[in-house]
Amino acid sequence: MRIAFFADPLDRFKTYKDSTYAMMREAARRGHAIHAFEQRHLRVSEGRVLADARRIALTGDAHDWYRAEPAEATALADFDAVVMRKDPPFDSEYLYATHLLEHAERQGARVFNRPQALRDYNEKLAILRFADYTTPTLVSSQPADIRAFLAEQRDVILKPLDGMGGMGIFRLKPDDPNLGSILESQTRDGTVTLMAQRYLPEILDGDKRVLVIGGKPVDWCLARIPMAGETRGNLAAGGTGVARPLSARDREIAEALGPTFVRDGLLLVGLDVIGDCLTEVNVTSPTCFQEISAQSGIDVAALFVDALEAAVGAAA
Repeated sequence: MRIAFFADPLDRFKTYKDSTYAMMREAARRGHAIHAFEQRHLRVSEGRVLADARRIALTGDAHDWYRAEPAEATALADFDAVVMRKDPPFDSEYLYATHLLEHAERQGARVFNRPQALRDYNEKLAILRFADYTTPTLVSSQPADIRAFLAEQRDVILKPLDGMGGMGIFRLKPDDPNLGSILESQTRDGTVTLMAQRYLPEILDGDKRVLVIGGKPVDWCLARIPMAGETRGNLAAGGTGVARPLSARDREIAEALGPTFVRDGLLLVGLDVIGDCLTEVNVTSPTCFQEISAQSGIDVAALFVDALEAAVGAAA
């Protein structure tokens, strides 16, 4: 197959932990042709969606890890698969990219994850689809609503709807002396919508990343354990990743949601689970492949490429 990866600049990859690199490495091992392009390389010309894509060869060196051929303007429909691996933030440029990718689909391109699903599944708000598996949750821009929710729950997590890596997350209690200031600044005086969730003390045992590939859960997850004095388990916030077998509840959630993901065109999803509760549904560029593989012996990238090959074959 000819596989095009829509990704961030290759020179920024940290190959020792990057999941997109793991995908590329496995696809190349199987003999697939690997191409890469960035958001700035995408355009529409004479009605066709094109990308200035470079074919790359992997060197096996951890630092100087690829060799690239000159960029060639190629219709996305001419690739066997386009794998969307652009990292958040989900800003206006990302949104425009999903519209162009969707237009490419109409021209025959096969895009994973599907552009419409990337738009429909806000990684915070998507949990509202699966309320049976979540903790008590409020979505509002009004400080008074958040105060009332806090008074009821007594201990909550406040998060922006467009954040990543734990940025902008606050743990609030009713007696917090900075409560008013936090609510004013985070809602921008009632003009920015936030999510508040009841605090789950199980976070101390890890914020679990459960990967769902082709509608099926990977048998091990990565528990991201907060460092001392920290509420957030995100690896970007200093958390430590520990791979563990899925609990019965982890598997229950993943297997219940898997068919919906397949129906909506989500080949790869990263569920965030704290204790027994689903807290986020990550669809833009789910990670933790290499951490899980290194500690569990499961080749997560191989599972992904298996699913990608099957999906392309089914669509042919």
